[in-house]
Amino acid sequence: MTTAPSVAVRAVQRRTLTVLSAGQALGGLSNGVALGVGSLLVEQVTGDPALAGLAATMLTLGGALLAVPLARLADRRGRRVSLSTGALIALVGALTLALGGSLNSAWIVLPGFAILGASTAINLQSRFAATDLSSPQRRGRDLSLVVWMTTIGVIVGPNLIPAGDALGTAMGLPHLVGAYLISAASLLVAAVLLWLGLRPDPLLTARGLLEATERVIPRLRLRQHPRALAAVITIACGQAVMVGVMALTPVHLGHHGHGLTMIGLTMSAHTAGMYALSPVFGWLTDRFGGRSVAIGGAALLCAAVLTGVVVDSHLAPIPLALLGLGWSATTVAGSTLVAGAVPADLRPALQGRSDLIMGLAGAAAGALAGPVLGLFGYAGLNVAMLPVIAALVVAAVLATRVRDRSA
Repeated sequence: MTTAPSVAVRAVQRRTLTVLSAGQALGGLSNGVALGVGSLLVEQVTGDPALAGLAATMLTLGGALLAVPLARLADRRGRRVSLSTGALIALVGALTLALGGSLNSAWIVLPGFAILGASTAINLQSRFAATDLSSPQRRGRDLSLVVWMTTIGVIVGPNLIPAGDALGTAMGLPHLVGAYLISAASLLVAAVLLWLGLRPDPLLTARGLLEATERVIPRLRLRQHPRALAAVITIACGQAVMVGVMALTPVHLGHHGHGLTMIGLTMSAHTAGMYALSPVFGWLTDRFGGRSVAIGGAALLCAAVLTGVVVDSHLAPIPLALLGLGWSATTVAGSTLVAGAVPADLRPALQGRSDLIMGLAGAAAGALAGPVLGLFGYAGLNVAMLPVIAALVVAAVLATRVRDRSA
């Protein structure tokens, strides 16, 4: 009697993973383009290199502020409505950036990055959507597969920056603006794909499998779930380290005389590290546990920032690739810990808060990165991340050792 439903659920899960993976590739392309020239665009419209980090700050802050509303929308209407809505909001952000760049207006560009942050929010929610119908034994692998598909977009995206710039120039647009037309186009396709493809909805399907008595959704109180809170802090620390260093790397390279081609190559190496090995980290998480993989990710982050201190700017792709790998390990492991830290009926609420805290941590790191770079240089910016990495290790240990108060 259980075979037919099990086969049906697996079929829905396969379709869900396929659609989410394609959406991630398109969203990754958009983010790869946006982040690749974001700091340069802010520097261009403000005329102040110290403000360049505001691109990543506003992008991550926007993603953080939209994470909870989009999670609540998923809670009420399902993943299909939430994810496609987020893609359309991000599309508005990309068009706003094109307008702001054309008018050379920082007052339009900076809010544009915040609105574009919806693309970050839906990319993060997609990794949790991949686990809605997963078995506990495959949760890490299913999550990491969807994360991995972002690789296609984020590698291709930065390398489309010169072509996008040339397209924009041919259309009479200012330098850097054309890249955001490519970002907008990819988001439009993603919105259509998610709306049409996520049928049946994975979250609503998962809830339909519960008994009626299990559908009453209690209120999430994080203080009663310290393991969940520690897992969230693990992800947030990894995000802070990644954004803090990554956000100012294009400016660092620009100040050393490197052009868009070198910047695009460096950002491609970074984003390849972020996503290319995520299935490996997912398998390792399922095999050895989230704590071990998160601590391994912390070691990679440490190697990245120390390498960033000693290597020449011509070798910037090396520490940025290590930075991406460390982020990937901590995010996959931490997200898997989050997905399993509370009962199924509390997961959407926890996932929304996790993405909010993750985004706020990244936004804070991006905001502080500019002043730190100005005061202590790029080497000092890297060294400043070591205490955050230490906090990540502590949180990863607590995520599996402490007991929930509700247990």
